[in-house]
Amino acid sequence: MNVVIVGAGLSGLIAARELRSAGHSVVVLDKGRGVGGRLATRRIGEAVFDHGAQFFTVRDPRFQRIVDEWLDRDVVRVWCHGFGSEQDGYPRYVGRHGMTSIAKHLATDIDVRTSSLVFSVLPAPEGGWVTTLDTGDTHHSDAVILTAPIPQSFGFAFTAGVEFPEELRTIDYERTLGLLAVLDGSSAVPAPGALQNPDDVFSFIGDNHAKGVSPVPAVTFHANPAWSAAHWDTPHDEAKALLIAAASPYLGGTRITASDFKRWRFATPQRNWPERHWANVAGTMVVAGDAFAGPRVEGAVLSGLSAADAVQSAND
Repeated sequence: MNVVIVGAGLSGLIAARELRSAGHSVVVLDKGRGVGGRLATRRIGEAVFDHGAQFFTVRDPRFQRIVDEWLDRDVVRVWCHGFGSEQDGYPRYVGRHGMTSIAKHLATDIDVRTSSLVFSVLPAPEGGWVTTLDTGDTHHSDAVILTAPIPQSFGFAFTAGVEFPEELRTIDYERTLGLLAVLDGSSAVPAPGALQNPDDVFSFIGDNHAKGVSPVPAVTFHANPAWSAAHWDTPHDEAKALLIAAASPYLGGTRITASDFKRWRFATPQRNWPERHWANVAGTMVVAGDAFAGPRVEGAVLSGLSAADAVQSAND
């Protein structure tokens, strides 16, 4: 088969690798400049930040086999087994060189085309699908997998005449405002370098230096959904100043030497579709992502695997 996958996040890349290993032709299209989706790592000078997903855990045996391969290839490593008193015994894994290094590994030898904004996905007269980019370029395929956030995937499906169930169509996402701060010394974030829900502003604070990602002190601050929603329309500079003020107790008396402010519109699904994927009757348009049976990294991976299985089953 020829398969087009919209979105080069975890679900899309995992589905692409599964289909390619089964002998199918796959093209992955993503509007961003790089791969990874929520596996986002960026630099400010020498500082390195994970500013999307901070770590992941493993519960499912199928995912554990994938992670064991990543460990063997030195793609990931164990960061810790919990934060503060929450030592639950489950390893918290991180990308060896930041979370985006996992996505870069998955994209190896895959035809991934970044900076490719999909304009429409429409039924082809001869069968299958025609995916058109904003440049006018087209891709013909037997099947298409949509892994963008649900509101975006719904837009493609709607123009294609494919009707989503209401419970899927109406899934919305929590928003997250974030601050990336480079410090001139060590932060006050306790070992192993993270705090979860420490106050009424932040949902997660991650010290990327303590985590082993950044060679210099660099802290990621994620505001919680309630605070982010309340300040979403606050002007950029004002919202950034508020986050810097809220971050002050965790800086350990150090000074912020550089910073960046982030708005993450589709951060976390507010609820999940109970199955690993959804497909049209013919099984040739499949929708997957972290909104399917689990919003975390593991859920995104399992959804990608399920989407690849669904496409192949429809072809049998």
